[in-house]
This record gives sequence, C-alpha cells and structure tokens, in this order.
Amino acid sequence: MIRFVLNVLWLIFGGGLVLAIGYGFAALICFLLVVTIPFGVAALRLAVYSLWPFGRTLVPKPGAGVGSGVANVLWVVLAGWWLALSHILAGIALCVTIIGIPFGIANFKLVPAAFWPLGREVVEAP
Repeated sequence: MIRFVLNVLWLIFGGGLVLAIGYGFAALICFLLVVTIPFGVAALRLAVYSLWPFGRTLVPKPGAGVGSGVANVLWVVLAGWWLALSHILAGIALCVTIIGIPFGIANFKLVPAAFWPLGREVVEAP
C-alpha cells in the first residue's frame, strides 16, 4: 500500500509524468530513425519505469553481451545525457524540500538507467 501511495505522489509531484514524456519523446525520435528502433524500445521501457518506480528495480538482463554495451555508448550520445541530466536536475530540485527527498532519491536512482538502458530489465523489487 505504501508503494502505491508513493507511486501516485511521484506521478503527481515527483515529476514522473514529465520524465515519462521526455522518455517518450526520445523513443519517438528513435523510432523515426529506423536504425535506432532498439533504443526506442529501451526508452519506452524506461518511460513506464519512470511513471511507476517504487516497488520495481532495474537488473542486468541475462544474455546481454558486448553488443548492448556498444549500443549503450551510442545511446549516451543520442539521448542518454539529456535524460540523465533531467533526472539530476529534478532530483536536486526535489531534495531542496524535506518532503521531496524520497522523490529526489528516486530520480537519482534513475540516472544510471538513463545512461545505460540496454541490457537491463525492470523487475518487481522483493
């Protein structure tokens, strides 16, 4: 129940909707450039994760090899840096208030996912 309340508050006050729109925009650009469709799929995965982050976590995907590592470097150049920057700025802004600290920490938790989304999957937290 607490995770549900945190996720609803995150969606409204934590910037979850704005960040998901940013990931959706990145996915749209990646889908338009046909070669980067796998990046678009990763961006949509992160958009859903950024909408509802509490109670879920990112883990390394079994079987992800060198190809996902190389693709992540390309991802950082195309979209990862500005998505990670948006998480950092939102996290700093939320940590200014005492009530926003949990949401700021959640934003900081999403920064590595914004940099290296390929080769990871979203799973329910224990």
